[in-house]
Amino acid sequence: MNVRSAPVARCGAEDLLNAWIHYLPTVNATLNATATVLLVAGYVLIKGRRRRETAHKRVMLTAFGVSIAFLTCYLIYHFNVGSVRFQGPSDVRTVYLIILVSHILLAVTVPVLAGVTIYLGYRDLRQRHIRWAKWTFPIWLYVSVTGVVIYVMLYHLYPSADFPPAGEHSIIEKLPSSAGESP
Repeated sequence: MNVRSAPVARCGAEDLLNAWIHYLPTVNATLNATATVLLVAGYVLIKGRRRRETAHKRVMLTAFGVSIAFLTCYLIYHFNVGSVRFQGPSDVRTVYLIILVSHILLAVTVPVLAGVTIYLGYRDLRQRHIRWAKWTFPIWLYVSVTGVVIYVMLYHLYPSADFPPAGEHSIIEKLPSSAGESP
């Protein structure tokens, strides 16, 4: 995996950067899975018998923060690595591409949908918030779940030879074993 970067310090910093970037798909999938759990929790909190609004607000804002962290890591990864080609058989590739295209098309709407929905909730414009949330929630949830599905298909079920499992490039192996020793 060739990472485009500015010149780095000589003591293995480029190797450390490459190792760190190698873990970002796993970080991204973890962030997507976390967003999924938070979205469902936020839904349960507001739809439950007790309508726990304060907890709902906190959980949904946390889901938004997790999604922002995901987007940041996603952009860093793809800026440095580019795209990763699906390596599975053609019939599975068709399924993968359908999931991927629907994921991408809906993912570009999530920041706007979530931002407007959060704003309306913050301004206590409940009826408008609820109308927007009826669209935002299922789209955001679908994008979070399919993000994990895409990760599993791309990096675990049909991994590229350019992307060996993360355990094969442990960042710990790159660290010096004693003070003053460079990797």
